[in-house]
Amino acid sequence: MAEILKMFVALIEILKLPVIDKSNGSNFSSVSSVAVFSSAIFVVTLILIRLLYVIYCNSRPLSKRASKPVSTLIILGSGGHTAEMLNLLAVLQKDRFEPRFYIAGATDNMSLQKAQLLEISLIAENATRVPNTAQFMKIYRSREVGQSYITSVWTTLIAMVHALWLMIKIRPEVILCNGPGTCIPLCAIAFIFKVLGIRWSSIFYVESIARVRRLSLSGLLLYKLRMADQLYVQWPQLQHQYPRAIYVGRLM
Repeated sequence: MAEILKMFVALIEILKLPVIDKSNGSNFSSVSSVAVFSSAIFVVTLILIRLLYVIYCNSRPLSKRASKPVSTLIILGSGGHTAEMLNLLAVLQKDRFEPRFYIAGATDNMSLQKAQLLEISLIAENATRVPNTAQFMKIYRSREVGQSYITSVWTTLIAMVHALWLMIKIRPEVILCNGPGTCIPLCAIAFIFKVLGIRWSSIFYVESIARVRRLSLSGLLLYKLRMADQLYVQWPQLQHQYPRAIYVGRLM
């Protein structure tokens, strides 16, 4: 922190230099370049400090929060991802995680239907209580199965822009995901929002029970880049291989 203050003082001194005669344009240009360079270094330093702070907070045990509900983004995926996520939601305290926002891939026609059935059953169980309305959304996939890598560059850019728009709209406090590729752009933008101080979203990743020896690509990215606040695995050998993961036993 002391080094940053010294850098800031030096930058102020540069900006306070008297304007040099216009006939000596090279000196004026040199001072301007130094000022711009110093400003850039100062901004980058602040961002790096903020990044380290976010990573440090992500690695710490979560403190107990107030009892008020938290807006929750739930990312669904085709195959067994949605089934595992809905089983996980079945044991959560629903009143602590609301309103709930469900997101699935644009070509996934089943996941959101299953989530809607879950929410309908919750309304039936709590007929005397006015529930918060759940919302169901779709997101463009970065890459479809069998899609060429060349064309996936364009679709990935579209998916990132769409994910940015969704995150600005939802601004969740909690993100729950368990492996679908659609979670990566959403979690990446949530992490960037943390670093920039826009919104602090706690990311909880539960690795699929099908992953016994290695993390999925989504889990590996969130683990290596330290984007997830908590990463849970369902097999002890996974926890041994990835020490920062948390072994919770089999959830299904």
